[in-house]
Formats: sequence, C-alpha cells, structure tokens
Amino acid sequence: MVKNLKKITRSKSSDYNSDKITVLEGLEPVRKRPGMYIGNTDKEGLHHLVWEVIDNSIDEAMAGFCDTIKITLAKNNTVNVEDNGRGIPVDRHAQTGLSALETVLTKLHAGGKFDKDSYKVSGGLHGVGVSVVNALSQELTAQVKREGKIYEQTFSRGITKSKVQVVGKTKETETGTTIIFKPDSQIFTGGVNFDAKYILDHLRRQAYLTKGIKIFFLDQREDPEIPSYNFYFEGGVASYVKHLNRNVTAINPHVFYVSKETDNIHVEIAFQFTDTYKESVFCFANNIHTPEGGTHLTGFKSALTRSVNKYSLEKNFLKEKDEALIADDVREGITAIISVKVPEPQFEGQTKSKLGNAEVRGAVESVFSEALNSWLEENPVDANSIVGKIILAQRARNAAKAAREAVFRKGALEGFGLPGKLADCITRNPAKSELYIVEGDSAGGSTKQGRDRNFQAVLPLRGKILNVQRARLDKLLESKELKSLVIALGAGISEQFDATKLRYHKIVIMTDADVDGAHIRTLLLTFFYRYFRSLIETGYLYIAQPPLYRVEKGKQIKWVYSEKKLEQLLRIEPEPAASAGFVVKKLGTDQPLTTEAPSSSQFKIQRYKGLGEMNPEQLWDTTLNPENRLMKQVTIENAEEADEIFDILMGQEVAPRKKFIQTHAKDVKNLDV
Repeated sequence: MVKNLKKITRSKSSDYNSDKITVLEGLEPVRKRPGMYIGNTDKEGLHHLVWEVIDNSIDEAMAGFCDTIKITLAKNNTVNVEDNGRGIPVDRHAQTGLSALETVLTKLHAGGKFDKDSYKVSGGLHGVGVSVVNALSQELTAQVKREGKIYEQTFSRGITKSKVQVVGKTKETETGTTIIFKPDSQIFTGGVNFDAKYILDHLRRQAYLTKGIKIFFLDQREDPEIPSYNFYFEGGVASYVKHLNRNVTAINPHVFYVSKETDNIHVEIAFQFTDTYKESVFCFANNIHTPEGGTHLTGFKSALTRSVNKYSLEKNFLKEKDEALIADDVREGITAIISVKVPEPQFEGQTKSKLGNAEVRGAVESVFSEALNSWLEENPVDANSIVGKIILAQRARNAAKAAREAVFRKGALEGFGLPGKLADCITRNPAKSELYIVEGDSAGGSTKQGRDRNFQAVLPLRGKILNVQRARLDKLLESKELKSLVIALGAGISEQFDATKLRYHKIVIMTDADVDGAHIRTLLLTFFYRYFRSLIETGYLYIAQPPLYRVEKGKQIKWVYSEKKLEQLLRIEPEPAASAGFVVKKLGTDQPLTTEAPSSSQFKIQRYKGLGEMNPEQLWDTTLNPENRLMKQVTIENAEEADEIFDILMGQEVAPRKKFIQTHAKDVKNLDV
C-alpha cells in the first residue's frame, strides 16, 4: 500500500507546475473572493458597499472638511453618495502613472488613509474600501468637484471605461466627491435589493457619532413609507443614548457625557441607567461599530466598576467588609455609547468587529474615570439612584446564584437532571437532536406520539410562562416551566452558560395558531433573546409551522400553512404583509397547492386552531417530518431594533406599547379574539 501511495503522489506532483499558479492582478482578487473583503455576498455584504463609500465621506467630516452628505437610492438600484469634502485629487499619481482618482478606485491599499497628514483619523484604515466597491459594481461613476471644475470617470466591474475628463464647471469654492454605483448581480446572486430602513439605521448612527454633520437620505424607489429623511444631532452620543432610551424609564435623568482628547486619542462617552435589567453598550472606533468590543470597552468597564465601588464606599452604601460590586452588577440596566477616534486603529479583519490598540484602554480609563468621579460628586441625586439600583442588582445576583445552584443541585438527583415531563430523544448527538417546546398537555401528547423518538424530543409547557423582560434571573428560576426548560437545554444559564453542553442544536417553538399561542411564542422568544441570545445568533432557534387549514376536494386533501396560501388556492389576491424586528428564513419548499382554477364551493375547509386537534399521524406528516415540514429560523437582523421592540411590547411602559398598537393595528389581519 505504501508503494502505491508513493507512486500516486509522484504522478500527481508531476502535473503540478507553474501553469497551476494563478496570479490575480488589480481587483481580480476581490471579484474572485468577495467575502474576504465585504464579509459575504448576502444582504450584509451588499450594504457593506454602501458603508464603505459613506465611510469615506464621514472621514472627510471627522477631518473637518465636510459637513453634508447626501445618499440617494435610485429606482434601478443605483446608489448615489455625495459629499462636500475636499474631493478626491485628479492629478497624475507619480507611482502609478494614473490619475489619483483612478488609482484610488482601481488599486487595493491605495488612498489618503495611509498618509497621516491627510487624515488624522479614519474608519477605512485598510484603504480597500472604494476600490472594492468598484470591483463589485456593474457600473461605477466618480464625479469630483475641484478648482471650479467637475471631473468624471467611469468604470465597470473594476475596469476603467473612460479617462478622467471635465464635464462641467462649478464655483471655485465648491468641492466634493460623488460616487454613483450599481452592485453587480453576478456577485450578489441573492438580488440587489437595498433595505431603506437598514440604511437609515446606519445613517442615524453615523450622525450621532459625528456631531454637526448633516446627512440627507432620499429613496426614489417605490417605497412610500421612507421617501426622504435628514439627520443632524448637535448633542453627539448623548443624543444617541436618549434616543435608545426613549421608550424606557431612566434612573438618572441627566445623561453622563464626556468628550476629551488624550495622547492623540479622542474619547467620547455617554451613559444613562434605566429601570430595565439588560445591558446595552455600543462601541465605536473611528465611527466603525465594533460589536465584539475591544480595548475601548475593556477600559470603560474597568473604570466604571472602580469608580462606582469607590463612590459606594465613600458614601457608606458599602462597608469595607461587604462584597465589592462586580462588573455585571454595575452594568445592569445601563445604556452606554463608547466612541473613540484613533490615529492608527488596529482592527481584527476587514469587517472591523474588534479594536485591538492597547493604548486605547489606558486613554479611555483615564478620561472616563476622571470625568465620572467628578460627575458622581456633582450629581448626588442621580449618583445615589444609580448606586441604589446597582446594590439591588448585587442582591438579586446572589439570590439568582443560590436559586441556580439549587435548581441544578436538585436536578442532578432527579434522573440525570432532566425534567420528568421531557420526552427525550434516543440520540445523544446535539447536531442531530431536536427539542420541540409545545403548548399544553394535549399538544404534548399528540407530538410525543407523532414524533420520531430517535432524534426528536418534546417538552410540553403549561400555561403562559413568565415575562422575563420584567423579571430578574432569580424570579425566572422560580418559574417551574422555565426551570424545566433551562434544565432540558443542559447548558446552564447566565454566566454559567456553556454552549458546548447544549443538548439540542434545533430548538423548535411549536404553539397553537391563535392569540394565546402567539402570546406564548412571544414570551418564549423574549426568554431566549434575553438569556440565550447566542442560540439565536448561531441559528439554533426555530418556529414550527403547523398547517392552519385542511382543504378537501373530493378524495384529494391539501394542507394549507398560511392565509396567503389559502387565498391563492381560492384565487383571492393577497394583501401585502407587515414585517417586524425579527427576520424569518423559510426552511423547505412550499409547493403550489393546485394548478387548477377552482371556486371556493368546490372545497371543504377545516380550520385548525390547536395542535391537539390533529392526530399524531397528521402532526408527523405536516409539522414534524423533515421531508415535508416548514419552519422559520429566528435570526436577529438588528439587535438594537430587536431590543427596542421587546422594550415596547414586553416592558413596563404602557404609552409606547399603546402607540405601537395604534400605529400597526391596520396591518393586523384575521385577529382572533
């Protein structure tokens, strides 16, 4: 065997020569591997093109040369980004022999971001932004206003189509750059469909992070709800915090705010505590959102914990012998924005999800500690309210810890820790295991009989579970139903959560198709979002889609899963549906119900309201069988928006919920009351 292996290896090696080495020139690497530069070629990657162009304009604003940015979505899915910055230079570049404009648009790692004199700070540190947009665009036109002239150059898929030419005149004092591009459908195979609201959220954030910038947005497509918008916030990140907390009650009405530069690093921080139990901290470096945090977040956490403990001891909220307040206690209910401007930021990867500059931690700690110590002394009412809430959080944490330990200590003595009403599956491979969370004993009985016990487990819950949006962890663990669910998942909860111990990689919420079922589903979504958010982020949470109707025509039976499909079957034109903070991805294929042209009188229609109305065989055929079933995978498209929706719908404030219901009442069809 060894000799044969060597012979095969030599044969293969002889075919491997210089002809097999591919050299990608210019922007070819970008088109060959677009995901390396924009993350993916799905919705996120498509919109990343817009962010890259806008970032260049924002960089001009941060450098003090731009105060207005205009973004337009045209009907043919072309994007127009215009600013009144200095305008990209158009003179000949000595190194490339091309114009500076063409160099920036056709060469990777070319741009003003590498010249410390041109930009003190910038978001597009890799210098590949606009050239990547050019490479991945079917068409791109660059227009520059400089020296009283309007210059223009055109490109297609990264290839230069025309040289720089003068196409008009303008005022000597008028400068700026306009990038007009149409993403390439050959790259974005899922479609070139821009989400106006997604873009608006990004623009609003940029306006908060850049005080004094005016951003205008115009949607020229067929979208009557979002035709135009403009943003201007003089308060900076303090205004951002107020915006995020507009639907909740603040503990400290006066928002803490500091803006200061030290060692060439500009630090801007704002925070406000609310009566909620969640932590909402958003980090930015050079206006780039860093969802994984980094050294700026580390510096913030350290300074906050140290300053609050110092104040609590000095004002006798804590004694020397008492347990110190830990970071989790201190940040419960906080909404904070941390924004730093760094001359040479070190990000992890092109998508810039984490800041790595070691010197930033010290700068943030220094600026924040000094300002926070002064603020706590100068605002005793706010300070005392904040510390009072934090001490309550500490007591609740200790109570939750004791409850959690009691739950798992007791569970360990009861059948390997699994709740008695859980009908577990045979396989112990989490990747193949499914857990169906069903509503009530009747549905639980049908599901247990109809399932494939080899890989499908069933956990029935009785009644409506606790609304965890309004409860701490210790109250959650007092709930018998939620305690059973936590034990069944097997991965712990809160700081003890360990994803590697999760017993199921498909967790399916399966409730009745009525108002009570929808309410229970919402309560479960709230539970998973607050305490098991990583399960949503990793794609482990699903919503089952049992059929709503059994449609019989002669001897033929059709299972109909939605009102829309029933309308199609009966040839009724459906109305457009409304969407919300969660995104659903349909798994499986819902085939057309019929190719005939029937009338409704030909059908016998049965409406199912409860899973218990279906026998086990029907439940298997329609909802449990992987070959036939339809599911919705729960994802978080925008965590900030999801947070807001949960606060409105599940929080304590009545007024925002009433307003939401009044606004969206017209979108509700077939309300079951």
